[in-house]
Amino acid sequence: MSKSLENLQKRLDYQFENQNLIIEALTHKSYKKSYNNERLEFLGDAVLDLIVGEYLFFKFTNVPEGDLSKLRASLVNEKGFEKLARILKLGECIYLSTAEENNNGREKPSLLSNAFEAVVGALYLEAGLKKARDIIIPVLESAYEKIDLESIFRDYKTTLQEHTQANQGITPEYIMERSFGPDHQKEFEISVNIHGKQISKAFGKSKKEAQQNAAEIALEILSKEK
Repeated sequence: MSKSLENLQKRLDYQFENQNLIIEALTHKSYKKSYNNERLEFLGDAVLDLIVGEYLFFKFTNVPEGDLSKLRASLVNEKGFEKLARILKLGECIYLSTAEENNNGREKPSLLSNAFEAVVGALYLEAGLKKARDIIIPVLESAYEKIDLESIFRDYKTTLQEHTQANQGITPEYIMERSFGPDHQKEFEISVNIHGKQISKAFGKSKKEAQQNAAEIALEILSKEK
């Protein structure tokens, strides 16, 4: 077992009986093996949806469904999973091709997010839902100072629109630049234009996520210009 893999399992406080399972979860498709982590990623995404949904359901007993959905959407996304992947230092454990490694693959948000989902999928398969939950929730709580609507859910599109309408009297325009990837794993690139000028571009696993990411970057840029 490699040192990085051993250290990861210490951080998880869980030793895989089937080491091939965690290795598969950390194997990017560029590594050119007969297996990769895409199927485990698919499973882990569904498991995380349930774990985080259940966590929020019991944590916020008086919060309505709509707000719970917003909270979950703010945690269960590429940016949120990337954050958790960095806490676990997954970047140093992923098996990549030399070309992908040279292309800064270990720092790519999408690659880190996918690896995190795959690790959760592997945990679920080997140890079950309860164990996966017991491992993931402390990581989630360590990533955020506070988990509530005010702290977690930021609707960047609305904030950007309020900003541009107040300062320029216009509404931002969101343009679909491209979409790519297989149907079950599509990614979208969307840009934000103001006064016909492109301010920012960002990716997301849905159009809404890409728009929110692009709006967040646009707000950062506009605040610096100001």
